[in-house]
Amino acid sequence: MATDLATGQNWVLEDSDIDTRRAPYSTFKIPNLLIALETGVEASLDSTRAWDQSRRPALRWWPDTWQRDHSLRTAFRDSVVWYFRDIALEVGDATYRNLLSDWSYGNANVPDGSDDFWLTGALQISVAEQVGFLSALLRGDLGLSDAARIALVEAARTEQRGDVTLHGKTGGGFGYEGGGAEGWYVGFLTRTDAAPLAFALYLNGATWVSIRDARRVLSERLLQEAGFWPDS
Repeated sequence: MATDLATGQNWVLEDSDIDTRRAPYSTFKIPNLLIALETGVEASLDSTRAWDQSRRPALRWWPDTWQRDHSLRTAFRDSVVWYFRDIALEVGDATYRNLLSDWSYGNANVPDGSDDFWLTGALQISVAEQVGFLSALLRGDLGLSDAARIALVEAARTEQRGDVTLHGKTGGGFGYEGGGAEGWYVGFLTRTDAAPLAFALYLNGATWVSIRDARRVLSERLLQEAGFWPDS
C-alpha cells in the first residue's frame, strides 16, 4: 500500500490484506528512533552505546555487525536488536503506550517491563496502519520536533535516483502461521517537486531466504510500476 501525500490518493495491490495486524519486527525502529530522541534517551544519531557482552551475550545467529559498540545511526542501519532493547528499558513501557496510542500505531500494546515487545507479537500493526503512521509523521501531525524528524529522514535514507530519494526499513521474523517467515519493507519517498509518498509492504513465505531480499525488491518494483520510483 502507498499513499501519495501530494494528492491524498491511495495505491493498494489487488487482493492484498492491508488490515490484519502483524508484529512490526525491525520496522519498529522507525518510531523507536523517534521516541529515543524525543524523550532524551539519545541525544542524536551519533550517540553511542557500548555492547555489554555479559548482559547481552551474542546468540548463535547474530551477525558480526551486532557484536560491537554502536551509535543510534549505525544501530538503525544494521538493525541491532540489543541496542534498541537497551533503549526500551530506559524509555519505559508507560511512555511507549502513551506515545503509540497517540500516534495510532497498531494496537499500542506494550507489556510491563518488556524490552522486545515489537518482536514477540505483543505489539502488532497492519499495513494500512503503517502507512497511516508514516503519513502522519511526514505531514508533521505527531507533535515531534523538527530535529527528530530530520534525524529519521537521514537515518532511513537508502538510495537516491534523480529527484527522488528512498527511505526505508526492513523487518522480519518467524511468527507467521505454520512456522514460516514473514517480513516487511516500510518507508517513504521524498521528492524535490512534490510532497512525500508513504508505503508499506508485508509478505510471508516458507523460508527466510524466500522473503529476505524480496521485501525491498518487490516494493521498489511496485513503486516503479505506479510511476513513483525511477528506473535505476
